[in-house]
This record gives sequence, C-alpha cells and structure tokens, in this order.
Amino acid sequence: MRFRIGRASSTPAHLPPEEPVPGQAAQAVRAAGEPEAVEPPLSDHEIGLIRASLAVVEPLAGELTVYFYAILFARYPEVRPMFPHGMDAQRDRLLRSLLRIVDLVDDPENLVRFCGHLGRDHRKFGTLPAHFPAVGECLLASLARYAGPAWTREIAAAWTKAYGTVAQVMISAAEEDEAVRPAVWPATVVHRVPRGNGIVEITVSPHTPYAYAAGQYVSVETPWWPKRWRYYSVANAPREDGTLTFHVRAVPGGSVSEALVHRAAVGDVIRLGAPMGDMVLDAADHSDLLFVAGGTGLAPIRALIEEVARRGGRHQVELFIGARTGAELYGVDEMLRMAQRHHWLTIRAAVSHEYIPGIRGSLPEVLAEYGPWYEHDVFLSGPVHMIATARETLALQGTPPGRIHHDPFETPVLSAP
Repeated sequence: MRFRIGRASSTPAHLPPEEPVPGQAAQAVRAAGEPEAVEPPLSDHEIGLIRASLAVVEPLAGELTVYFYAILFARYPEVRPMFPHGMDAQRDRLLRSLLRIVDLVDDPENLVRFCGHLGRDHRKFGTLPAHFPAVGECLLASLARYAGPAWTREIAAAWTKAYGTVAQVMISAAEEDEAVRPAVWPATVVHRVPRGNGIVEITVSPHTPYAYAAGQYVSVETPWWPKRWRYYSVANAPREDGTLTFHVRAVPGGSVSEALVHRAAVGDVIRLGAPMGDMVLDAADHSDLLFVAGGTGLAPIRALIEEVARRGGRHQVELFIGARTGAELYGVDEMLRMAQRHHWLTIRAAVSHEYIPGIRGSLPEVLAEYGPWYEHDVFLSGPVHMIATARETLALQGTPPGRIHHDPFETPVLSAP
C-alpha cells in the first residue's frame, strides 16, 4: 500500500465519520477509493480540533452511536442486513474503534496498521468500497448533532480529511487481502473438551487451508447467532492437520460464548474470519522470553510456547500463570508436562484472592517480586487491567516498551472478565 499519513490520519472503519458540508464526506471517500490517491497529512491544528470535538461529544457517546445507526439504516436501508439483530455490542465496538483511532491520530505507523486490520477484518461483513461514503456521511452528521454549537466548518473539514485517509487505508487493505484469501472460512467442530470453571476447549477443522501465526486471534461466528462475531485466540501453533483449538469461557449474556460452550457439538459448522494480531514470536528480538497469562489469556501463550518448541527451543522461556482463585487457574498441569519435556521452559502459577499453597498475589505483583525483566522480550495476555498494570511494573523495572508485546486492548481476549 502506498500511503503517506504524515503526522496523523484518523478515523477507522468501525466508525463512521462526521458530516461537515453535505456531500464532502462522500467525495472524500470516493477519492480515497482510488489506491493512488494520497491524503495530505493532518496538521497539529487539525489533530487538536478532532480531539477537542470528540471530548465535547464523549459524555453523550451512547446516544451518539444509537443515533448514528438509526440514520444509517434510515438513509441506507440496504446496509441493515449486514448487521446483527441486537446492536448493543456493535454500538460499543464503534465507539471503542473511534476512540482508538483518535488516540492514534498522531501515531501514523500504528494508525495505518490498525486501520489496515479493520479493512481486512470488515471483509467478513461484506463491506464494499461503496459503503464508506454512507458511513462517513452518517458519522459526521452524528458528531455534528451532538457537538451542537461547538461544531464548526473547520472541525467538519478536519474530520472529513481524516475519514478520507482512514477509508483509503481500509479500502486498499481489503482489496489487497481479497486478492490472496477468502473473507471467511467454514470450519467443522471435531473435538470438544470441558476444562472446568465454565471453560470449554473446542477444536475445529477449516474446510480450506487456514494460514495463521502462533499468538494470533480469530473472529468466530456461530450458526445460532448469525452476524455476531467474537474474537478468540488460537491455543495452538499451526498443525499439520490444519486444526485450530480455542479456549472459550461462557460469559453471562455473551451469546457467542454461551453458544460455543453450551450448544456447539462435534459436527457443527462455524465460520472463521481472517487471523489478526501482532503478538507473534517473530516480534521478539531476544532469546530470553517472559510469558504472562491471566485467565483464558493462556490460549495464545500456549500457542507461542508450542511455536518455540517447533523452532527447536532456541529461547529460554519464563511463564507466569495467574488467576483469582485456584479453581480459575486452569491449564497448569498441561503446562507443567510441557516443562518436563522442554528444559528451556520454567513455569510459576499464582492466585490473588485465595490462600492456597504456592505463590500468592496478582501477576503484576509477582512479576515485581521475581524481576527485573529488562533483558527479556515480554508477551502479556489476559484482562485489560492486568496487562496495563503489568506494563507499568515492567517499565518501572527498566523493561523497554518496545520489548513488551500484547494484543490491542479492544480485542475480546483482553477485555473478557
């Protein structure tokens, strides 16, 4: 992709932009649909306008997202079938994506990476370049409505420019992805094992080859809830038979997770989206690795350990597994068996809310006790609070930020209870 984002480009695909002057958003996106078109970089002043206007509407974010989808479906009813019947999760996803994009507005490299992921991921919804003008028009209109008197032509122009850049990246990423692989992969459930505490291990066999890297995550759609996609990390490195294993915890009110845990059986067919995520072994620069897994965050960490073994065990690996209670501390026995087979793997488990033999404390506390870790590449997976706190602990002990790897906070594997 040939894009020059300068100091910033903004506004993702989950989100729809705002509406400055009628037609401007659509024109910006039509231009963005041309691969060679390049938006000029946003200035510091334009970045400031975007962030300030978002701060104005943020207290009304819930109402704004409801209004956005209402006018999108009213003006463009043909897009409604692309969305699930229940829209609560979709509205939340839109808001989190918008906040994420504005947060990255002055970080061009990561913004392009994020929007590229969005563009490729949106193929599974059936998103086409022709949909971007409608989304931009309705997002801009929604921002203008809820910003009220604070909305100016100058702010509208900044948002339009930003949306054009984001749409350009997304459209090009989707087109390049379409040339090399399908948008979705049907996969048959071939194995199902309860792991206790509401967790089930589900193994599927894709109907066509599915290429991914250990540590990546995958969006999953079940036949019981069409168009509702949820992300799960693959718990294994690539296998010769092509199967993938997921560790799924049933979340109260979570339609997809409850369907996978309580309804899915061998022989059922689910659908997979394209693999995503940069928390892969090739991101490590050093031979000493620290893996930290909280809850079902063990899944991608387990895959990474398998990948180390596949490559001949050229790394020394320290693994910390944590949970609130002993009952929630799953997978330890299996990891201990792996440590018996591989001399380069050391495992420690800790619980934070129960007195049992062994290590007690939260994972960040335990990391501080056993550190420092400034000579390691660190891979974190688990609840958002754990990852954020662990990052702070590691930074205080001297671990460079570039050596700390984790998936973006908006991925479900990181935001699960």
